Order: sequence, then C-alpha cells, then structure tokens
Amino acid sequence: MQALWYVRPGTLEWREQSAPVIATPEAAIVRPIAVATCDLDALIVGGRTPAAGPFPVGHEFVAEVVEVGPQVRRVQPGDRVSVPYQISCGHCARCVAGQTGRCRSVPPGSGYGLGAMSDGLTWGGAVADAVLVPYADAMCLSVPTTVDPGALAGLSDNLVDGWRTVAPHLPGAAEPRVLVFGVNSVGLYAAGVAAALGAQVTYVDPDPGRCTIAERLGARVLCEQPASRYPGHPVVVHTMGTGDGLRSALRSTASGGVCTDTGIFFGNSVEFPLLEMYAKGATFTTGRADTRAAMPAVLDLITTGRLDPSAFVTRTAPWDQAPAAWADHHGRLVLTH
Repeated sequence: MQALWYVRPGTLEWREQSAPVIATPEAAIVRPIAVATCDLDALIVGGRTPAAGPFPVGHEFVAEVVEVGPQVRRVQPGDRVSVPYQISCGHCARCVAGQTGRCRSVPPGSGYGLGAMSDGLTWGGAVADAVLVPYADAMCLSVPTTVDPGALAGLSDNLVDGWRTVAPHLPGAAEPRVLVFGVNSVGLYAAGVAAALGAQVTYVDPDPGRCTIAERLGARVLCEQPASRYPGHPVVVHTMGTGDGLRSALRSTASGGVCTDTGIFFGNSVEFPLLEMYAKGATFTTGRADTRAAMPAVLDLITTGRLDPSAFVTRTAPWDQAPAAWADHHGRLVLTH
C-alpha cells in the first residue's frame, strides 16, 4: 500500500509499505477518508523541530472501518470513526482514570504520524491506504455521517487540545471570561469552544486571517502582537510557543485563575513571572491532552449544533496532491480520500 512520508524539511513523498494486518483480537483496520494537518506538522515541515525524517505522517483523521478482530464489539466494518492520535488500550489504570495519553500498555508517547516523537515508525501515519488501530473498542469513536469528515478530523487532536484549555476550567471560574493567545488552529479551536460554552472571549493574534475566523466565532479580536499584559482573565490560553507570549499570558491570568499552554518549547528554557504567579495563586498547565477521554464531550458540542467544526478548515486538497499540499503547509489543511 501507499503512505505519505516526511523526508526532510519541505519534502514529502509517497512510499510503498506493507499493509497492516490484524494480529490481535482487539484490533481493527481502518481506511482514512479525511486527514487534517496538526499545528505541529507545520513546525516539522518547516524544519523547526528535532524530528528527523524519514517517517510516515498524519495523525488527525476520520476513517471507515474495514476489518475488525474477533473481540471487537463497538464498531464494525462500514462504520465511520474518529481515531485519536494517541494509542490507548482502554483498560489499564491510567486509561480507566481518563489519562488516555499515558497508556501503560504501550511505550510512552505512542501515536500516529510524528516519527520518533510518537513511536510513529511502529504505528505509521494516517495519510495511508490503511491504518491499524490496535485497541479498536477503546480508541474508535463513531461519528455521524451527516457531518463533513474533513471538519471532524480535528477530533483526533487539535480540536480536543483547544477544548481542554477552556471547558474543564469554566465551571469553576469566577467569571466566564477567556483570553486566548492564538496561532494556527489550536487557539482558534479554544476560542470557538469557549464561545460555544457561553464565555466572553478575547482573542489575540497578529494574523488577520485567523482574526477574521475568531471574530466569526464570536470573539472580541485584538489583531496585534501580544502586549506585555492584559486585564486579568480567570481562564487564559497560550498557543503561540514563544516566551514573550507565555509571560504575557501568565501576567494576564487573574487571581486564582488558570493558564494553559499547548505549545512545545524545544529550547526547554522559558523565564516565568513566578513571584506574580505566587501572589495571585495562578495555576499553570502544560502537556499533551488526553485526547480519547475528551472526544465524546467535544463531539457532543458539534452534534448539538453549538460548535461548527467546518469554520476552522481553511484549505482542502485531494489525496493525490498530498505531497505538495502537505509541504506547502499553511492554515488548516484537510486531505480528502
């Protein structure tokens, strides 16, 4: 079968590889029908991460179930499913506790399409003719055929990443106000989810195109580079991946508030305003989302009409144009198959 591989910055190519087979009774094989680029994919293609090729790409996808093992009960051939990018068994202590991004049944960080960062050579990528899902009942989430599969591809990662920055914190917030420092898709997803949940949203981003999308989602937009601080908000989201932006986000977190950062700082060192955070009793959260555990709540926002996932897709391309489209990464790209 064919799969799309990242070779080096700016270069991707189709490669022939062995088709997956069901070797365990809990597994399934699925055929991807829509695959979206993640914010991290842009950094990889641009050569701005330590990720070295070659490795297969793609980890946000909707697929059709093709074949299932004898112990699979919740999905069957022909079903349309969203598959989280993280591999999780569903029955270890961490999975049962909702920590599906930290499953004990597989090596740490196991997932699709991110090379050594996700044990991606083992699990492969989603831009492929077929993908093995080792724990089908635990991982696959059935999705309605009435919703565009390209719009739903973000359920595998970025949409849930945006959701987890706001939804768990709004019920305990003194006021339903959210400040989002946006870049690429996760910031927009955070703004959209916050607005869908009834919060007052302020969105900061220097990019006019993303600001237009945020405005359509109902956010108050500040189309600018982040100031050193903004009025305190009980829920703050930082997605820019810069030290200056993160410091502004932390300074703009209200007393008793929560600031969540979704970026990856490959340089590993960022100065924090710790004294101010201490005085305010602010909480800082970072790390990967536990994607599969949160997917049903996010899907509910979509199926009940509160969130339109198509608003975030800026580009589509057919499957046969994948190498060039993926290499020319900007905006929210969805490949359709």
